[in-house]
Amino acid sequence: MLTGSVSAAARMINVTQPAVSRTLQHAELQLGFQLFQREGGRLRPTVEAQALYPHIERLFNQLEDVQRLSASLKAGRGKGELRVLTVLALSYEIFPRAMRLFREKHPAVVVHHEALHSPQIVSSLVLQEADVGYVFSAVSHPALAQEQLAQRRVVCVVPKGLLPARQVKAGTITLAQLSKLPVIALDGQDPLGVLLAHAVRDSGTGLQEVMTVQTYHVALALAHHGVGVALVEGCTAASADPERVDVLMLEPELPTTVHMLRPMARPNSLTSRAFTRCMQQALLQVG
Repeated sequence: MLTGSVSAAARMINVTQPAVSRTLQHAELQLGFQLFQREGGRLRPTVEAQALYPHIERLFNQLEDVQRLSASLKAGRGKGELRVLTVLALSYEIFPRAMRLFREKHPAVVVHHEALHSPQIVSSLVLQEADVGYVFSAVSHPALAQEQLAQRRVVCVVPKGLLPARQVKAGTITLAQLSKLPVIALDGQDPLGVLLAHAVRDSGTGLQEVMTVQTYHVALALAHHGVGVALVEGCTAASADPERVDVLMLEPELPTTVHMLRPMARPNSLTSRAFTRCMQQALLQVG
């Protein structure tokens, strides 16, 4: 299905061409119908093959998950190692601060970090590929334990010159005032994006959305370049350049919560707990 020929398929999976042909013939014999028709040296999938393919693809993905979990269980966790996952917004200011605090007390522990989107973090923890993860949204999954670490407010990062000095000095901005400014919106599937969409709907105001982004730091970078107002949580706003933007609290207050996630199948190790305490301290530092 992917390559269009037996020879290319053989090269792709590093087996002989006759082996692929025999496997294909056996599959068609077992199924009782053709999967491919040969046309001009190429294999064209039949209607039956096209109907089967999405289901076969899902099975391969599930098999890959099983293999990944098996490999993780076999390897175990090396002593003196910690695998940490964070959403992108926590990887710029919070994670480095936590890492510095952690290194002061646990210099011998090697930390492996990866910044991912929340669904990827959940999947990786369920497969036990990491020890602990940190996200903004609460997660309901039977294989994961979670703990609330801290709350942060949604803030507005406004390019210099868009607001009068009196309002900047006041330090707050309402949704009604925000509706008069160009806004960089967040993806509708993002937890913060959903929260903001509900707040805007409940307030009865509309926003002048000039574009939509998936990550908070992209929104912040665009605000730095004067494209529009970025609506982000406080952790991202900690990276704002005061020479280029003003940071104002959004009214009414919209809280976001940082959560720790870990696999239930693994014990909550001392190093995991220690790193979580460092994350909490780092969150307090930028509060």
